[in-house]
Amino acid sequence: MSLPITAQFAHLILNSQPDETALLAARRGVKDYFACALPIARGALSDAGLAAIGTTFPPNGSENRALRYGYVSHSLDFDDYHPALRGHPSTVVLSALLALNGESDNVTEMLTAYVIGVEAAGRLGLAAGTQHYVLGFHSTATLGAVAACAAVARYLQLDQRQTQIALGLAATQAAGLRSQFGSAAKPLHAGLAARNAVNAILLAQAGFIGQPEGVLDSLLTSHGGGRQKPECLTAGWGTPWRILQPGLEFKRYPTCGGTHSAAEAALALRARLQEQGDALAEIAKIEVSFPPGADTAPYIRQPATGVEARFSLEYVIADALYHGVVPLMHYGEQPVDAAIAALAAKVERHADPAAPPDTLDPEMRFHRLTLTLQDGRQISDIVTRKQTAARPTDLDAKLRAILQLLPGLEGESVIRDCALMSPGALPRLIALLN
Repeated sequence: MSLPITAQFAHLILNSQPDETALLAARRGVKDYFACALPIARGALSDAGLAAIGTTFPPNGSENRALRYGYVSHSLDFDDYHPALRGHPSTVVLSALLALNGESDNVTEMLTAYVIGVEAAGRLGLAAGTQHYVLGFHSTATLGAVAACAAVARYLQLDQRQTQIALGLAATQAAGLRSQFGSAAKPLHAGLAARNAVNAILLAQAGFIGQPEGVLDSLLTSHGGGRQKPECLTAGWGTPWRILQPGLEFKRYPTCGGTHSAAEAALALRARLQEQGDALAEIAKIEVSFPPGADTAPYIRQPATGVEARFSLEYVIADALYHGVVPLMHYGEQPVDAAIAALAAKVERHADPAAPPDTLDPEMRFHRLTLTLQDGRQISDIVTRKQTAARPTDLDAKLRAILQLLPGLEGESVIRDCALMSPGALPRLIALLN
């Protein structure tokens, strides 16, 4: 007779062994994590929410450190994404692991636990199904807490029963709503998820008794909208590892992932306008179409600040057209740029009724962008999510660009430490987050 689902899940978490290829992919994830976390943690970019978090949750214990790390690593919305989770795994998984790492320099064990956490995150996303996100839940927060708990259980080598109880405690705390997108509460979700994972582990280690079975089942049933598939938690575990296939997607633009293929279509059309000798002032109308429901995340049509603009399809398209880049500095707490906002006002969004709904398969998403010029001419381009995801992100260049914002740090030393090849690298990197 097969074991109940949580027992199976916990057994895989504690006993499976990632291969070297998966561990190499985990090293890339660590590099991206610090590239995204350092600007906020070191004060290179203003973030009013961080001060409130520091006052309310002083980072003098592992739970509050996890909250801080989760917040700073997700604050820019520049961190990695996993399509199976439909969320950001590393901000929660690594934040929980690093908060409990202390002065340990056991890189292999940390990377192994990280791979397990990403595997758990992808599995949870598949098990919850596409309705989880549609119902309004923020998967990074809800499912991420359980995934981070899985990673830490492996890292600290809890026993089977402790792990099952900890997973249930993380699941019973799972919370986070998409309606908070465009505010500081979104990265707070990541911080709280990491914190909840840590306290679930600490409680289980201390002998706290929760239900060892049935809680993950309840989470999936209550949050799956009838599309949940609990068997996906364990079926085919690690074959291949989810950190490899579909893998972590590293962002090239500091905006919601649901805007990226639209941004790339806009960049392509900008180049064509320049080739034709046409100016932006000649654009009369901008139309963007996509599968029904594909604009669930980038839902803000008239953003007031750069933070809100991260989730505005219109603003990101206009920024790409206007500047030919989508730079980090445009998406902070400052008011939106008037010139970009004026161009964004010309954008009309609509769902393509001929396309399958996004809920059926978010991987089939696309953005078709059409510019109508004053003389009636039209130019159009279409970019799919798969095309955008297939383009490699230069993580070394991303990290170097971030370090230019931090002249107080020895950039080359940070770059070397992010490779995790030298003694003491991991504790030194963690110290930069505090």
